[in-house]
Amino acid sequence: MATDETMAMPVKAQDHEVYKRLIAATERLAPARTIVAHPCDATSLEGALDAMDAKIIEPVLVGPRARIEAAAASIGRSLDGIEIVDTEHSHASAEKAVALIREGAGDFLMKGSLHSDELLGAVTSRSTGLRTERRISHVFAMAVPTYDQPLMITDAAVNIFPDLDAKRDIVQNVIDLAIALDLDPKVAILSAVETVTLKIPSTIDAAALCKMAERGQITGGKLDGPLAFDNAISPEAAKIKGIVSPVAGQANILVVPDMESGNMLAKNLTFLGNADAAGIVLGARVPIVLTSRADTPRARMASCAVAALFADHRATHKPMVGS
Repeated sequence: MATDETMAMPVKAQDHEVYKRLIAATERLAPARTIVAHPCDATSLEGALDAMDAKIIEPVLVGPRARIEAAAASIGRSLDGIEIVDTEHSHASAEKAVALIREGAGDFLMKGSLHSDELLGAVTSRSTGLRTERRISHVFAMAVPTYDQPLMITDAAVNIFPDLDAKRDIVQNVIDLAIALDLDPKVAILSAVETVTLKIPSTIDAAALCKMAERGQITGGKLDGPLAFDNAISPEAAKIKGIVSPVAGQANILVVPDMESGNMLAKNLTFLGNADAAGIVLGARVPIVLTSRADTPRARMASCAVAALFADHRATHKPMVGS
């Protein structure tokens, strides 16, 4: 699993239109009851409170009361009327937050200032966690200034070297999310080249995933691959290479070969392309907002909006196969 971010993010000049639309879409929903695990620093607490002020979430703060209150005082925010579930330390916060979800006390889970591995360890516990038949996977919902739609990258934070079965779940998870956000899922399975070759295993996986979609093992989206990054997002690049498909040049989902390449891609877009990255974990009983200490306030709010929209979609539609 990926480690938390420690590097300062570049200053954002834009208030990304993609995120404005996502946040505006939550206005039709009641605030989602959100279990916030260990919001014991100013950044994670403020992210939850900002989403509450925007009426996206109704937070339940799980963590040491004294530390949460101190964090609130440091940013001059009131906790009046907000439920706080007192715990001793971060490990207890993770376990209690997951237990509250299992009891039906929340619509989704949100990471506070504890480490991602600590929270996901509680989530993936076979006896007390939130596992389903699906593999848990992470999605970055990127807002890229030069791209006029959300650009999802998966998996860049949880599955380090996923095998083909894991990639099937990773693809299905992100397709389900795209549908919940009212997008037409166009899935590019990325590799370094566009042709299938034994020399590059990710091209074999890409071809297999496309065949699995043809046979109904992956549903709800259009798949193509292997595709290089330029052929996935640039119509001109796809045309030059003679690639004709409903995905090439217009993908809104990028499935990366492994976590390392996905993490580098997301950070390149963030640091060089002035993009924002909303983070969410799928495949568990509820969506999990997995924010970073380096996230911008707008990205944190967008993460909550994505989770709220996905949770509402699951509540109002027939349960997804394997979920």
